[in-house]
Amino acid sequence: MGDGTGDRGSTFASGAPDGPTVTIDVVAAVIERDGRYLVCQRQAGVQLAGLWEFPGGKVTPGESRPEAMARELEEELGVAMDAYGPERFVYDTADGAYRLHFVSVSVTGEPVALEHAAIRWLAPTEWDGVPLASGDRAFADHVAREAGNRTGFTPRT
Repeated sequence: MGDGTGDRGSTFASGAPDGPTVTIDVVAAVIERDGRYLVCQRQAGVQLAGLWEFPGGKVTPGESRPEAMARELEEELGVAMDAYGPERFVYDTADGAYRLHFVSVSVTGEPVALEHAAIRWLAPTEWDGVPLASGDRAFADHVAREAGNRTGFTPRT
């Protein structure tokens, strides 16, 4: 996709004056343990291969965002979602095709990279050296600003 969403998201909205547009809702899990956040590296052979992202996925028609999150976490990481919320950040892609919802979640089980090349627990101070997808980078910048840059991460402008 080239927009930082990877293969996450889908809810429908009407829009453009020259006809309806589709906005795909994407859920992105913010899983934090001891000040570190879980990020996943996209596999080779897929769009945005090699970039890192917060785990999550598409909201399919008829599915709620919490339902989509629970399903994606099971599929991608083999964990069960215990709690959903609050939503921490929303990112719309420049073309309006995708809306990423970054939501704090808690999970049961130890995450395993079932659909990613790798997973890592990173502190915000480690994000500068990691190639994050664009929407995920925007969230990382938000976290740094939210923390008054106490994270040591340098937000990109």
